[in-house]
Amino acid sequence: MAEALSRPDAVVLIDGRSGAGKSTFADALVASWPGSVEPVLVRMDDVYPGWSGLDAATRHVGAELLGPRRAGRAGRWRRHDWRTGGPAEWHDVPAGRPLVLEGCGALSRSNAAAANLRIWLEAAGDVRKTRALERDAGAFDAHWDMWTDQMEAFIDREGPIAVADVVLRNDDLQATRWLDETLSRPLGDRR
Repeated sequence: MAEALSRPDAVVLIDGRSGAGKSTFADALVASWPGSVEPVLVRMDDVYPGWSGLDAATRHVGAELLGPRRAGRAGRWRRHDWRTGGPAEWHDVPAGRPLVLEGCGALSRSNAAAANLRIWLEAAGDVRKTRALERDAGAFDAHWDMWTDQMEAFIDREGPIAVADVVLRNDDLQATRWLDETLSRPLGDRR
């Protein structure tokens, strides 16, 4: 883990089912980043082109953000405006700055090849559903089943758990404690 995070152009992908704690974990990673340059944090929630857009967002970040960065160039991503239901502005991500990409669908097989560190978070279904529905204050309720079906199809097709470098249980947000413990160790002891 230490080697992956020490690179100035590090790319970390954080994935897991809805409500697994990806956003909280990503926030903690960015806040405790061991390098001298703070990473750019991109959330898949800002990219999905609507509730049925998991696969489209996965392809978008692969082609527009991760692909160019893998080639040593700046990447970019386009925000989806949930209020209007359409595409919004583009965001550039410099090639020489670390990147943390978090969200359902971040860790496809092709996207995994562009990352230095791949993390999968897992939590029990009832814990995840409670977190997700409470977090979105009713906006997600009507879409939970459709979203879950998309994510399960993604998992079956892409096998993100198999390509993850780290798989963490996160029922009580213990992944953030793992992160704190890992980053507080001397550089040579981090794994």
